[in-house]
Amino acid sequence: MEKSILYLGDTSLEISAYYLAGVMQLSGIKFDYVSTSQPFSADMLKKGYNVVILSDYPASKFTPEQLDLLKSSVSDGGLGLVMIGGWESFVGQNANYNKTVMKDVLPVIMKDTDDRVNWFGPCIIEKTSEHPIIASLPLDEQLPVVGGFNEVKAKPNAVTVLSVRRFSVAKAGNVFSFSAESINPLLVVGTCGRGHVAAFMSDAAPHWVGGLVDWGSKRVCAQAPGAEAIEVGNYYATLFANIIRWAANDKL
Repeated sequence: MEKSILYLGDTSLEISAYYLAGVMQLSGIKFDYVSTSQPFSADMLKKGYNVVILSDYPASKFTPEQLDLLKSSVSDGGLGLVMIGGWESFVGQNANYNKTVMKDVLPVIMKDTDDRVNWFGPCIIEKTSEHPIIASLPLDEQLPVVGGFNEVKAKPNAVTVLSVRRFSVAKAGNVFSFSAESINPLLVVGTCGRGHVAAFMSDAAPHWVGGLVDWGSKRVCAQAPGAEAIEVGNYYATLFANIIRWAANDKL
């Protein structure tokens, strides 16, 4: 098989999808891409992909039968699944995965109402658990930020690898004060039958990706075929490449 990843969503390769597409190009991960405007086809799962990525690709793009097939492909066939956050992921703005069988597949418990958190202050990423996905990343020394996220809870049998803590910032004279508002899961991983499943509750692209897109000790550049070019931080690229490779269960 030439392509290992089926990447669905993030509008198009000319608008938002070029960030994650560029990361995969940089990391040597081969993929097929389906824009948000295209409905899902069950024939896509016949190509033997290792991982399906859903990112701002609402549940309305699937029929209930297609979602049942996706669930069984993960559980019985070991297909990896990654959902990346956004306004059309999880519950979001009419994403509505909480009303589908994906609630049984994903490693998180979704809300029954709009789960989008758009925050004016810093949302700081913290390491919650040791995990191979983040083993090479300096999360004990450098804490990146995101601009927003989908609010969920981790399932009891899942692992919360990263959390996001919201802060409000005030200034009195020349003194800044930070007040912690809440802490929520950001990266949660687990299994569904034979398949590895991961949920990253923020976005890989603006605006929610925030400063995370520039996280790194150096800048890296890439351009996937048919996409815009990216210039991003190397730790940002490593994080998302590692999530995808982990979901593939060492098949890449």
